[in-house]
Amino acid sequence: LSGCLPSNPWITDDPEFWDLNAKLVEIPTRMRVERWAFNFSELIRDPKGRQNFQLFLKKEFSGENLGFWEACEDLKYGDQSKVKEKAEEIYKLFLAPGARRWINIDGTTMGITVKGLKHPHRYVLDAAQTHIYMLMKKDSYGRYLKSPIYKEMLAKAVVPQQTVKKRQVKLDVIVGFDFLLVARVEKA
Repeated sequence: LSGCLPSNPWITDDPEFWDLNAKLVEIPTRMRVERWAFNFSELIRDPKGRQNFQLFLKKEFSGENLGFWEACEDLKYGDQSKVKEKAEEIYKLFLAPGARRWINIDGTTMGITVKGLKHPHRYVLDAAQTHIYMLMKKDSYGRYLKSPIYKEMLAKAVVPQQTVKKRQVKLDVIVGFDFLLVARVEKA
């Protein structure tokens, strides 16, 4: 992995760190892209990583899985007054027979979900969302890391330049009872 520069981004006048690590920067840092390979949750938590993963899923004709997962997140963390409306929308788009972006979940999970939709709440789709999350994690994620899409992103990722300033060490000799060597660091 490449180094983390600057070591403390809170104490810097250099905006490069903030620019390179913006949520949806066009080309992310190499360290950020490498982090996506640590585990699936690192990838899916990063907006740019999720965007790149979505490109891969579309090529595999399974983009609806991530779309469903994101819709469930929106339901969980969205406006409480729109929960019923959003839950119905998600059902029609992803779960209903003949849905435009139908996802493939097992019968047991579908039964739990449909039963829960009779009295919708924020977490009504958790069983289906977990099923799809595990499907993406166990199936698509491994193929994504081996795909040209991930490898291209890794190849063109930015490696920040070393910003450590050159320092010059000057030696001062102080004579007292014994010789003492003192190093003084000065900025060049």
